[in-house]
Amino acid sequence: MSDLEKAENAQSYSADNIQVLEGLEAVRKRPAMYIGDIGQRGLHHLVYEVVDNSIDEAMGGYCDRIDVIINEDNSISVTDNGRGIPVDMHEKEHKSALEVVMTVLHAGGKFDKGSYKVSGGLHGVGVSCVNALSEHLTAKVFRDGKVYQQEYEKGIPLYDVKVVGESDRTGTQIIFKPDSSIFITTSYIYEILASRMRELSFLNRGVTISIIDERPTENGNGKNEDVFHSKEGLKEFVRYLDATREKIIDEIIYIEGEKNSVPVELSMQYNSSFSENLHSFVNNINTHEGGTHLSGFRRALTRTLKSYAEKTGMLSKLKFDINGDDFREGLTAVISIKVQEPQFEGQTKTKLGNSEVMGIVEQIVSESLAYYLEEHPKDARTIVNKVILAATARHAARKARELVQRKNILTGSGLPGKLSDCSDNDPEKCEIYLVEGDSAGGTAKQGRDRKFQAILPLRGKILNVEKAMQHKIFDNEEIKNIFTALGVSIGTEEDSKALNLTKLRYHKVIIMTDADVDGSHIATLILTFFFRYMRELIDMGYVYIATPPLYLIKSGKKESYCWTEEDRQTYIKTLVDEDGVKEANIHIQRYKGLGEMNAEQLWSTTMNPEFRTLRQVTAENAVEADRIFSMLMGDDVPPRREFIEKNAKYANIDV
Repeated sequence: MSDLEKAENAQSYSADNIQVLEGLEAVRKRPAMYIGDIGQRGLHHLVYEVVDNSIDEAMGGYCDRIDVIINEDNSISVTDNGRGIPVDMHEKEHKSALEVVMTVLHAGGKFDKGSYKVSGGLHGVGVSCVNALSEHLTAKVFRDGKVYQQEYEKGIPLYDVKVVGESDRTGTQIIFKPDSSIFITTSYIYEILASRMRELSFLNRGVTISIIDERPTENGNGKNEDVFHSKEGLKEFVRYLDATREKIIDEIIYIEGEKNSVPVELSMQYNSSFSENLHSFVNNINTHEGGTHLSGFRRALTRTLKSYAEKTGMLSKLKFDINGDDFREGLTAVISIKVQEPQFEGQTKTKLGNSEVMGIVEQIVSESLAYYLEEHPKDARTIVNKVILAATARHAARKARELVQRKNILTGSGLPGKLSDCSDNDPEKCEIYLVEGDSAGGTAKQGRDRKFQAILPLRGKILNVEKAMQHKIFDNEEIKNIFTALGVSIGTEEDSKALNLTKLRYHKVIIMTDADVDGSHIATLILTFFFRYMRELIDMGYVYIATPPLYLIKSGKKESYCWTEEDRQTYIKTLVDEDGVKEANIHIQRYKGLGEMNAEQLWSTTMNPEFRTLRQVTAENAVEADRIFSMLMGDDVPPRREFIEKNAKYANIDV
């Protein structure tokens, strides 16, 4: 470009070229910045934002009932019996306070310490973002004996706030329909919303939260609906989480205290499992990355239990040190704190950073736990014996873990011998398939694109990590191969489960199993392993499940793959009704295993990035994921049977 062209461009690049996104226009332009994404997660996040406003009223003591309805058209209604959003004129904005709250970013009672002591909605963008991303929203306010209303389209008011009736109740009702031009999907999943409502009821004891799905069901068995109400709060929460685990102490330990205006609530239970299940919340927000409150709890737990064990002489015969991990094996705990001005950090902004909180939590937990141990000597000894057993297993696990990372057990390249690696070295471009069985692994190796696709065959069913001690897990050949193939190391002195991802070799880890019952079981075993020991990969969005087709349907020269039973029935109906083909002339091949496909078929249906369908694994609700993995992979059969019967749309029975 010549100097003259540069000068002309510089003159034409003026203030007029700077686009200023005002108000809710910015939300519609960049929705992912405000709600995370425009897929399923973002869609459900809209509901949480509205419900959080009602929960804030409940936390302030003004509301004890919240009703959520999924309407027939996939719109959402959220109604509470709080004070009702103010409707009087806003002095600065010269419009109704309701309109300000619904249409102005960073507007709301959260910034006024007198209105809310603590709040789950931190930035004041919640309900206005929902408004901006809805094709239509109606806000109704019940207060002062009247019913006030205002409607909006894509965040723009259709009229001024007006009185539409009289009422002796108070509260707010928000009815919104997500904008289909923004969201990839606008169909709500009842179970996702219900699990969050259940969680909120545990975290806010005494509040009744109902959810009803008014959409017609496929089987016509009536609508889904639940009413959640918890009298004991976190104690019930832990009881719910540990329902399928064998407890080793009779009483759930409950701790409650407040210091420097920071209320701390904790409930914990020890069970016979080998996993640690800690769930932390700040102002009802799930801080699954932890933070200072969790660090304070861990320090208090380690210090207090170790002090008790030493004082009673229970550690006198132990020949090696106990560390923090040992005190948390088989522990299920929920900690919930309320902070006026929380500071979040971490990759997904769900890690608490307030430094003062660590000392507060540590002091409250230490004092209460020490008192509990003195008052319950039998339970205390049971817990310490569990800790000693965990320390013994960890000592053995360290040797096994070192074997995983020692190159003398590997092939010359430092990678498992079964791994067929890709030629590219850029982790962002590379993907690895964890394939069920050597036969399917061989087919996948032939069909793959060697430049960016690696194949690791897994022999049979990998170890069920939900029921195995840690040293058994790290000594398992298939699990060792997964660690070394991914380039991931695990374990530090402070945390034996800490992942080191600096040498991660692939940003797509794809689980590919047969489309049958055994294949589903193997996939669940692998997912359980990733959830318990490589959770960070799930949180980073790196774990996927491949979806091979169930059927190949042929009619003359025409053929089509079908991924579901519904697809098969629809395609056959099309052949019969539109093409006039007789059903007797339609050949249906049911794929019971990946090995039944040749390399070209496997590539074109399941591995080719242009045509394949990958299901990304997410743990949006870590609490519910923890419970489900425990239930599916544990020893308790009845709840597992009930879960499968409730969630299986249809069953394929191979005789």
